[in-house]
Amino acid sequence: MKVSDLKTEYIENPLGIVTTVPRLSWIMESEEYGQVQSAYHVLVASHPEMLNENKGDLWDSGKVQSDQSIHISYGGAPLESKRVYYWKVRVWDKRDMVSEWSRSAHWSMGFLNENEWQARWIGRTNPQNTELLPSPYMRKTFRIEKPVRQAFIYATALGLYELHINGERVGRDYFAPGWTDYNIRVQVQTYDVAAYLSTGSMALGAILGTGWYAGHVGMFGPNRYGDNPYLLLELHIEYEDGSSDIIVTDESWKVFAGPILYSDLLKGESFDARLEPKGWNLPGFDDDSWETPVVLERYEGILTAQVDPPVQVMKELLPISMKKTPRGSYLFDMGQNMVGWVRLQMEDGQEGQEVTVSCAEMLNEDNTLYTINLREAVQQETYILRGDREECLEPHFTFHGFRYVEVTGLMNSPTLQTVIGRVVHSATPQTGWLETSNVMLNKLLSNIEWGQRGNFLSVPTDCPQRDERLGWTGDAQIFARTASFNMDVGRFFNKYMIDVIDAQRPSGAFPDVAPDSGWEAFKHNHAELNWHAPDNGGWGDAGVIIPWTVYQVYGDHRNLEECYPAMVRWVEYLQANTVNLIRPGYSNYGDWLSIHADTPKDVLDTAYFAYSTLLLSKSAKALGKEEDARKYADLFEKIKQAFENAFVDEAGRIKGDTQTVYVLALKMNLLTEEQRKLAVRHLAGNIQLHGNHLTTGFLGVGYLLPALTEGGREDLAYTLLNQGTFPSWLYSIKHGATTIWERWDAWTETNGFQNPGMNSFNHYSLGSVGEWMYQNIMGINTDEDRPGYKHIVIHPRPGGGLYFAKGEFHSVYGRIRVEWKLERSCFVLKVQIPVNTTATIYVPGAVLNEDGHVTEGLHYVGMENNKSIYSAGSGSYTFVSRWTDVGLSLGAETNVAHEIGA
Repeated sequence: MKVSDLKTEYIENPLGIVTTVPRLSWIMESEEYGQVQSAYHVLVASHPEMLNENKGDLWDSGKVQSDQSIHISYGGAPLESKRVYYWKVRVWDKRDMVSEWSRSAHWSMGFLNENEWQARWIGRTNPQNTELLPSPYMRKTFRIEKPVRQAFIYATALGLYELHINGERVGRDYFAPGWTDYNIRVQVQTYDVAAYLSTGSMALGAILGTGWYAGHVGMFGPNRYGDNPYLLLELHIEYEDGSSDIIVTDESWKVFAGPILYSDLLKGESFDARLEPKGWNLPGFDDDSWETPVVLERYEGILTAQVDPPVQVMKELLPISMKKTPRGSYLFDMGQNMVGWVRLQMEDGQEGQEVTVSCAEMLNEDNTLYTINLREAVQQETYILRGDREECLEPHFTFHGFRYVEVTGLMNSPTLQTVIGRVVHSATPQTGWLETSNVMLNKLLSNIEWGQRGNFLSVPTDCPQRDERLGWTGDAQIFARTASFNMDVGRFFNKYMIDVIDAQRPSGAFPDVAPDSGWEAFKHNHAELNWHAPDNGGWGDAGVIIPWTVYQVYGDHRNLEECYPAMVRWVEYLQANTVNLIRPGYSNYGDWLSIHADTPKDVLDTAYFAYSTLLLSKSAKALGKEEDARKYADLFEKIKQAFENAFVDEAGRIKGDTQTVYVLALKMNLLTEEQRKLAVRHLAGNIQLHGNHLTTGFLGVGYLLPALTEGGREDLAYTLLNQGTFPSWLYSIKHGATTIWERWDAWTETNGFQNPGMNSFNHYSLGSVGEWMYQNIMGINTDEDRPGYKHIVIHPRPGGGLYFAKGEFHSVYGRIRVEWKLERSCFVLKVQIPVNTTATIYVPGAVLNEDGHVTEGLHYVGMENNKSIYSAGSGSYTFVSRWTDVGLSLGAETNVAHEIGA
């Protein structure tokens, strides 16, 4: 038995106060079945040497009887700013056997009080007063005279920044400090830079970009928050002898216009390599001609430690093909619709030679780039070469959504190594994967994941290519559960909920987008849109749905508690704006981009009102707020009755008679048992009426297959999943899609491209079906009453002609793995349950291997609906059952090449 994967996390209070108590988590490992943790012992020390002696001078928890191994709140001496803390843990199992001490881990504190900052905000004047600003280069020199013990940089910017020390780029992060509402807050990053420092002369350099602060954002133009970027930085050095130094941004720095003529998130970059001073970021460089920076006297917002994972380059791709065009340019196919930029590797370029890199998601019929859907965005870099023998060129503060790359201005023929695709997104590590016997479904899963990669960049954006890229709340909430299967998005959504709460209206209405950089004003003032709704059902409800989802996946009470007051304000706002608990249906979006269906907005909005109220009641119960739990449970029952009275007729038909009205009513528990049966029947009839095709849009699509499955029609759910004709998930795949499209009809064989005014080929919303695939094909789900996968439900539902599936999910407690296959008339299921958790396992059919009833850690519960049910502790289990559904067994005889491992 041992302890591994020690993690320390913080959470940001949406009201702007840093929650200074870190949370400690670890994973318990054991080869024994049914193992659980019964106690833990944490040591926290000021120096690692103390831990080596098993001493904790800052916190010694002693032996604490608890099976909790996640989100343990630090309980030691008061925390201090800019201090490093070292910790380790050991645990006891159910037999009171103690593990060895874990390896040590550490965390560091940033500024706990804004008054501690000594640095000043510095920037460069913009004499040209243009929309596209040059990126300022900044530098400061200093000396180090003695050995360094530790050193940290604390930095942020109004705009974006990139740091250098003695010619080396600091860290792997891009687009720091990330996107927040700069009128309210900006995030601060901490970098451990001791390894960059040595005795002698040192140079600290920075480059600034306009970013979301002063650059172009959405459809709103530039300068949404300010008109010039600024840097705030402190370098704290502690020497071996106990002395220290601080280097801060102030008037003593030097600033220069630089070779980046502009680098804008939406407009691309123009870079003149001839203007870059060689050695600008090294000591000894002559900066006498550089300017004195301008100082921003005061920033009114809050400085907060970064909550979410930083944006980083997560993959690199090489093109799969290249060809010369009749235009003399070179066209590269990256083989994958990706988000990031191109690194151009040039050889033997000429001084003053101009090279242009242009990007697009699709090609027109004449093999030119399809860019009309970008609207006002420009996915292009222009480089003027210095003329060095080798030049490596890539943009600094912009990103694109693209598959195809066109390079013009080359004098020599390129190779496939000339262009490298740099894939960037928030560094949310992959936590899940699923493979099936159907290659088309595997491609669908890949497309869902790549859509998430492309749009989870500081905030969950709607698209990565056109002049929008906004944090739409409706898209985020419907996809949040799918996202959590693919990647660890706990911290990502914690930060996004701060954005959502920052944008909450005084009325209590949650926003359509967050951060709100101008959307509310834009939509109200845009005559063509004529969108004036003060709230939107399914969008505003993200303020309740996302915190509840994060709690279910990660077992994080604290984030739920921080969001709870805002959730209450939302539900009370909705209640105050109803007539007899029915929402008026004034919302703008409805079941956005549904196909061949028009869901009434009063039905949709009332359903979401009920759902938010239900989740608020459950959240109150989880937080121990029993009175609130009863209050909102009672309100939910009243909304449910009002919904039934207003929208459900005697035959069980719901107003609108669309697929979405039925799936919402079923998902949100708004029907009696008899009405549920009728609703499933009407839903199935509607699907069959449309030739076994879906009609749901953004809000209905995520609940469509779950509603069918829970209603006993998983056969029809699989039929929809496997549908290959328009509209369907597989239609786009048959036509070359490598990400999820914004619209079912983004491109069709009959009509070609959809209206380019809104036609993204990388949206994730319609990929919310991934949740159902993980929960039903692989069969992994949470238990609502024991969240965070403390208790796991394993319930695979084979169907759709599949004869095997395998995959895993890395929960906060460890790896959950499921593999199943059909072998003629037998179903073979293998399950791995992590230590310190329990599970309920549903095995299709009657289990044949009798020893399965007596295996250590496994207990037979009984049969239900032709499924054998077991309760299990941690361990690996194999079940073989009799399978009688011939239709599902088709192809099983060819399964020899797909044996699953022991």
